[in-house]
Amino acid sequence: MRTMVDQAACTGCGLCEETCPGVFEMDGETAKVKVAQVPVEDEALCREAMEGCPVEAISIEK
Repeated sequence: MRTMVDQAACTGCGLCEETCPGVFEMDGETAKVKVAQVPVEDEALCREAMEGCPVEAISIEK
């Protein structure tokens, strides 16, 4: 599973990093993905971060 953050849509709220710090981190004013492939143990948290993103800036592909 892979995930992406739409840099243009991200408002930098930090919810994704707070929810799934193994995959997301803040890079200045926006979030970024730290890993190329989401570890199996972080998949549920990654989905939770995507669903919780207030601007729908996170996408997941299998």
